[in-house]
Amino acid sequence: MRSAVTDSVADGITNGVAADSGGAVRVGPGRGRAPRPPRARYAAVFAVVTAGIAVVNLDLFIVNVALPSIGRGFHGTDLASLSWVLNAYAIVFAALLVPAGRAADLIGRRAAFLTGMIVFALASAACAAAPDVWVLVGARVVQAAGGALLIPASLSLLLAAAPPERRTGAIRAWTSVGGAAAALGPVLGGALVAASWHWVFLVNVPVVAIALLFGVRVLAPDRTTANAQQQAVKEIRPDVLGAAVFTVAVGALALALVKADDWGWASPPVLGGFALAAALIGLFVSRSARHPAPVIELHLLRRPVFATATAANVVFGIAFGAMLLLVTLWCQDVWGWSALRTGLGIAPGPLLVPFWAIAAGPVVRRIGPGPVAALGCAIYACGCVCWRLSLSLTPDYPAHLLPGMLLTGTGVGLTLPTLVSAAVSAVPPNRFATGSGIVTMARQVGIVLGVAILVTVLGTHASGPGALPAFQRATVVLAAAAATAGLASLLLVWAVKRERRQGEQRDRQARSLLVLGLIPPTAG
Repeated sequence: MRSAVTDSVADGITNGVAADSGGAVRVGPGRGRAPRPPRARYAAVFAVVTAGIAVVNLDLFIVNVALPSIGRGFHGTDLASLSWVLNAYAIVFAALLVPAGRAADLIGRRAAFLTGMIVFALASAACAAAPDVWVLVGARVVQAAGGALLIPASLSLLLAAAPPERRTGAIRAWTSVGGAAAALGPVLGGALVAASWHWVFLVNVPVVAIALLFGVRVLAPDRTTANAQQQAVKEIRPDVLGAAVFTVAVGALALALVKADDWGWASPPVLGGFALAAALIGLFVSRSARHPAPVIELHLLRRPVFATATAANVVFGIAFGAMLLLVTLWCQDVWGWSALRTGLGIAPGPLLVPFWAIAAGPVVRRIGPGPVAALGCAIYACGCVCWRLSLSLTPDYPAHLLPGMLLTGTGVGLTLPTLVSAAVSAVPPNRFATGSGIVTMARQVGIVLGVAILVTVLGTHASGPGALPAFQRATVVLAAAAATAGLASLLLVWAVKRERRQGEQRDRQARSLLVLGLIPPTAG
């Protein structure tokens, strides 16, 4: 049975998206142009938006396969240092998503999307030209800022262009493309690294250039006037300091985890990193409660469905982020495979993601998101257990790697789009950009923690004779994270029922006030 939450939000999308944020996402034909048919316009916008979210999500993981090659190119940089090529991007991307979503609400989604694309392309070129690992990390930070600016705006642009009857499906399509692109990153990365690791960054430039060329023509101009935008920015400034506090907090936590094996779990730097992270997270929550435009609007976390789906996203992100790096390191550093062969070996899992994401849609409408996401997490955990039992130092792809790839790919396809759709569908239409930013930010935090935990578990045994027991321990950690995410997903069943009861209670109260004449009929 389709949940009342999904139904009510779908109605809200149908009736309210065009008026979001003072008209910033109202769409219509450009002056002097004949209007496009609604479906043709939606297809054109979908193509442009898909290019943006694809390159950003690809870049979250396309670098995984390139890490060993990058390390060799930079004179044997160790895994702990290389992990910051992944984590610096993910941390900044997560921290800036919500302020960027707020900025998109204020300055216009079209302007934010196109600006983000330009920044992303320029930073990608800088990554390819980096002379050492820390310059590469710095360029990845800028790249993440561009990605964070365009991602929240992309969903609002898509919803504004979608015909009313397709807006709920547009949310799922948006999440499915992002999830599939993220999962396909290692495949494309393997092909590009065969030429040079620089191409994993350079490939973004022509894709973004083509998307910009069409985006300028296809995306409807923002209807908010310049004076109104300036006034809005003056009245409500995004909490950039809060985003900085959050960035340092997650970075300190990741650093403490990554260096715990080298420095010692009880060493002052590691304990200090954990303490700093805890103190900054407390400060961040305090700022979010007081700031008029916080990074996280805490009142959204009081919505049971949104809060539960977001929490499950964090935990599943740990298993997801760690898995892709684990398989890459195993294939290249233990089995000695090339980057291209590694990408092809990983391919069967990611190729299942869009299939299961689409197939899960009708099931979610029938039984709700909780059971579907929990099933996906359980299948994912089974894939990790399969690796624990079958991995061997002797390469045997069909027996040792393929079964786990098929199971984890199925799990990702069932889980990620379902959790993101459940969270975004639970917020009011005028908070879609902010809501999508928060839930994506949650997943990115999980990915950062997953990579850091994996580096810690592997320690100095990412290759060599001690690799097998180290990787076996890591698969158990991944399975435990996926199982925990499954339990959190099951709580969505309770959350949907609670939110439905709250809605029914509000309706009864409104009817009572209407009968008593305490509110005018138009307000009901």
